[in-house]
Amino acid sequence: MTHPQAPLDANDQERRLLGAVEDSFPSTIARLSGLVRIPSVSWDAFDLVHVRRSAERTAELLRELELFDSVAIESVETPDGYEGQPAVIATRAAAPGQPTVLLYAHHDVQPQGSADDWRTPPFEPTLRDGRLYGRGASDDKAGIMTHVAALEALSVATDGQPGIGISVFIEGEEENGSRSFADFLAKHQAALGADAIIVADSDNPSTTTPGLTVSLRGNVTMKVTVSTLGHASHSGMLGGAVPDAMMALVRLLDTLWDAHGGVAVAGLTSRRDGVAGGDEEDVRRDAELLDGVSTIGTGSIHDRLWNQPAITVTGIDAPSVAEASNTLLPAVSVRLSARIAPGDDAAQAYAAIERHLRQHAPFGAHVEITQPDLGQPFLVDTAGPAVALMKTAMRDGWGAEPEETGIGGSIPFIAALAQVYPSAEILVTGVEDPATMAHSPNESQDLGVLRRAITAEALFLLRFARPATEQA
Repeated sequence: MTHPQAPLDANDQERRLLGAVEDSFPSTIARLSGLVRIPSVSWDAFDLVHVRRSAERTAELLRELELFDSVAIESVETPDGYEGQPAVIATRAAAPGQPTVLLYAHHDVQPQGSADDWRTPPFEPTLRDGRLYGRGASDDKAGIMTHVAALEALSVATDGQPGIGISVFIEGEEENGSRSFADFLAKHQAALGADAIIVADSDNPSTTTPGLTVSLRGNVTMKVTVSTLGHASHSGMLGGAVPDAMMALVRLLDTLWDAHGGVAVAGLTSRRDGVAGGDEEDVRRDAELLDGVSTIGTGSIHDRLWNQPAITVTGIDAPSVAEASNTLLPAVSVRLSARIAPGDDAAQAYAAIERHLRQHAPFGAHVEITQPDLGQPFLVDTAGPAVALMKTAMRDGWGAEPEETGIGGSIPFIAALAQVYPSAEILVTGVEDPATMAHSPNESQDLGVLRRAITAEALFLLRFARPATEQA
């Protein structure tokens, strides 16, 4: 006669969980490499069939876990007719009295940029010195594999019966502005509801120190076109008497910053959170500032990166140097990207920048502002029990005390998540480190960080279940 085995106690479960993370890690790297080989760039100018392939492979990875009641590929059409890119949703109902966790990542990636800038093929994963190189190897396909591997270990530790409810949302257009995100949430609000939400799309202070991101800047982007002439003219015939658009644009753009390189737009706010310092030498090293080039802005490095606005010209439509002629240009366009401080409002920041540009247009130049894209900043409430539980899991999984960090980048959909699920605790974790170079050529994932991130998340999921004495 076969007798049922007694349930494992918490210590036995954790030992099994940790062993499962280690045993499956070679497979984790192989599965991550397979995802990296799919060039899932979600920008409109690229072949979106690869985004569909990426969604299908992600769904397959989740189905292979045999944990979920449902795994589906979904997309929505926005009211303005935009067809969102395919996302993957997986759901497992909670046992009575148990909480539910939502795991978020995204499977789309940035374009590769110039292949000449890569030391390895951008979509051929290459292992070198403990790092896996390739576009999306870290941002954010390593986030997907953190969830998959953590759930795999959780299943081993609990014999496939974790108790907690689990929802997974792997987005397909985060790198293209998450344009259908709000409509997607509205359609799937019930399926994605949770007590805690883990967003695996941020970074860590170093390869040995985990970070829990608690503040994020918002973003405001726009296309700005400056026009001064009805048609192009010979620069020798009229130059010096009429302002060409490039001259007017350069003069206008220069008004956006003060003499120190700080933002000089009235109406954009800054904040201070009481955390001092930040190491300027670390910034110089991470950015590879050239000899003699100074940093910009004023105040602590910490505040400049996390708590103050920044404006960058990220693109310009103008003749290339190779194709330049002696011509006064009638119109020139640029793409502006502004990062706004936590506590600011994206719509108010957009209005402030628009007002500044119109008020400072030189020589009466015409300014047209189009294609606005707004994302709210976010501050995490760190007082909840899930935050404390995640910090403990990070400490145990990494063997180091976690730090609360901010990031200068933006994850606008987090504010949308908080609005739709106001009672959920949002935990922003990640697998990046200062050498990851996300969005840049030679993006890579440190495999030690990946292993520790998986371990921490798996421990959190195992410990997230409520003991029987606490169940309703």
